[in-house]
Order: sequence, then C-alpha cells, then structure tokens
Amino acid sequence: MSAPLATPETLSKERLRLWLRMLRVTRQVEAALREKLRLEFDSTLPRFDVMAALYRDREGLKMNELSKRLRVSNGNVTGIVDRLAEDGLVERIAIEGDRRATLVRLTSAGCDAFTVMAKAHEGWVNELLDGVDAEDAHHIGELLHRLPADTGAQPR
Repeated sequence: MSAPLATPETLSKERLRLWLRMLRVTRQVEAALREKLRLEFDSTLPRFDVMAALYRDREGLKMNELSKRLRVSNGNVTGIVDRLAEDGLVERIAIEGDRRATLVRLTSAGCDAFTVMAKAHEGWVNELLDGVDAEDAHHIGELLHRLPADTGAQPR
C-alpha cells in the first residue's frame, strides 16, 4: 500500500505521527524492560546499560569513555559504577601516568551476571515485539537506518 503524494504539510504531519508512534512504543517497551529487570534481577535499566557497554569492551573503559558511550553525565555513571563495584560486578583499575583517570571493567562475576541478564533481556524484547515477524523487523530496521544517526544534541 503506497502513501498518497505528500505536500510539505502532509509530510510534516506524517513524520510527527511517526515520531509519536515511535516514542510511545519505545516508552512502553522500556517500561516493561525496567519492570522485568527490577523483578527478576533486582536491577535497573541504567545498570544493565553500563554492564552491556563494559561487556562489549572486555578490556574496560575509562569513566569518561563510558559516559560518552552511554550519552549520560559522568556523575550518573559514577553512582552506577560505585554500586556495581560494591556488588563485586566491576572493578576499577588505576591508569598508570594519569592519577585522575580510572579504567572500569566487568569482573568474572560481572560477566557471568550480565550473560544471564542479556539472555533474559533478549527473550523479553522478543516477546514484547511478538507481532513483528523477521522480514518486518529487518525492513523497519532498514527504514530507521535512513534517519539521521546524530542530531548534534549533547548528553546532559
């Protein structure tokens, strides 16, 4: 089914409706994931995100690199890393020659815990998007790749 020819006004309205739909779905999925992480792992989505970033970079990341990667403030990351360190899931390593910088990486227990959480997370997302088949998921992904990747907005 093809869309009717768009005027600048109708195109603008369609894009606005698309944005609102994407935002609604994102918020619904995110809320469900937050609840599942809380109930099943006594964890939070930001904590999961930090662990995911460190899992991808097994050698670890400097705190400022972690903040940039997650697009959040250093203060936000510091609090999460503090709690993960208290739980034995990450370790801080001093960087030789730079007294202010610290490298953070998952411990063995952190890798194990994240592996279990990530598998559950994947299953939850799969359930939440149950109405989307593989072909549609691929097509939607391709369409979303057309959108600008960076709006120039800076993290808070």
